[in-house]
Amino acid sequence: MQLYSNFHKTTDGEQLFYTTNFPIDFKTSHKKVVLFNYGLVCSNLHWKFQLQWFHDAGYKILFHDYRGHFQSSGKDNLERITFVRIAEDIKELLEHLKISEVAVIGHSMGVNITLELARRNPDLVKAMCLLSGTTLPVKGVMFDTNLMEYILPVTEEILKRYREAFQFFWDTQAMNPLTLKLIHNQGFNEKQVGRDFIEVYMNRVAQLGPDLFLQLFMEMQRHDVLGDLDTMTMPALVIGGDKDRVIPFHLQHLLHQRLANSELYIIKEGSHVPQVDFPEFTNNRMHLFLENHFS
Repeated sequence: MQLYSNFHKTTDGEQLFYTTNFPIDFKTSHKKVVLFNYGLVCSNLHWKFQLQWFHDAGYKILFHDYRGHFQSSGKDNLERITFVRIAEDIKELLEHLKISEVAVIGHSMGVNITLELARRNPDLVKAMCLLSGTTLPVKGVMFDTNLMEYILPVTEEILKRYREAFQFFWDTQAMNPLTLKLIHNQGFNEKQVGRDFIEVYMNRVAQLGPDLFLQLFMEMQRHDVLGDLDTMTMPALVIGGDKDRVIPFHLQHLLHQRLANSELYIIKEGSHVPQVDFPEFTNNRMHLFLENHFS
């Protein structure tokens, strides 16, 4: 797959890194592009088994780094890293690339960003595939408990008082076998996903840092889109794993019920990251959906 990467400068001066599988000449308009939005302190590694597959299936694809992430700028302006601003970034990027219609595939926090983009731009977003997301305040549903209501304030206080020590702890977790085992067990299907994937994932988490995590976690907590779901009439495919320990799969039923034109696909033995656990099933189901609604 030949890739074309570049930067786009936003209206507030940040540089967004993006990649397509088709050349951009800024004169030609493009329709029917599939856009990928990854999750909280994740990366395009989470689309490892989708990008080449969808390219081979004949789709135009676009993937990117949110502001403050990896090759995009903006990490020094945390207060500007909001779902509203990220959705505006994506809209600006699409306009810059002369892309007038997209189907969006979002995972976890990427579901929130996808829904925010769709709420603001219903003529632009023609279809959505929503994997392992929630529209409820995340503190009360993560791990199917409200433990995060208590853990987050303590974490924020520790970071504030003991920043250097906490930063060291954050940076070294990618080398901690106990942390790797916990993430592997709680976030993935251990039988389907190898340890090497977890190691790369955790190294990328370390690059992003705890401040960005807390900022975006609170964005997930504050994001209020539930009341607008019934106004989003574009076709949507809601996907979840029935063994998702992070965002329980019954929340996918809620999302499916509230979206006016949606289908539900639950992956047996799937974790919070079903597109990595069972890429063949996930890709084929999304392909069928897009062929029906975005061809």
